[in-house]
Amino acid sequence: MFKSIVELERAANVLKLLGDKTRLTIIAILKQRECCVCEFLEVFDTSQPSISQHLRKLKDAGMVKEERRGQWIYYSINHDSELYGLIEDILAHVPDQTDKIKMIEKANPTLQCGC
Repeated sequence: MFKSIVELERAANVLKLLGDKTRLTIIAILKQRECCVCEFLEVFDTSQPSISQHLRKLKDAGMVKEERRGQWIYYSINHDSELYGLIEDILAHVPDQTDKIKMIEKANPTLQCGC
């Protein structure tokens, strides 16, 4: 599999962004499934604006993409990004987030927010 070499500054930015536990957890969850902001609220003890801010930073860096469905936005890892290989390598050293995904699925927050 071909992996592109990432510019040093961009690699440093990825490492800086993923040095935050919340953003690293978000990316690890997105490795397993796409999510709406309301679903992340089930996992993190923080506000919706805070989660949105983390997602905006990840999106601005090109690591995450969004897809609008009606009035809701779903987030997923940007597999087309030149950063994807680096993200994949980092996530290989992070535990999977199945427990957090089960929390999301059990709470089923999309019923309440209408996603």
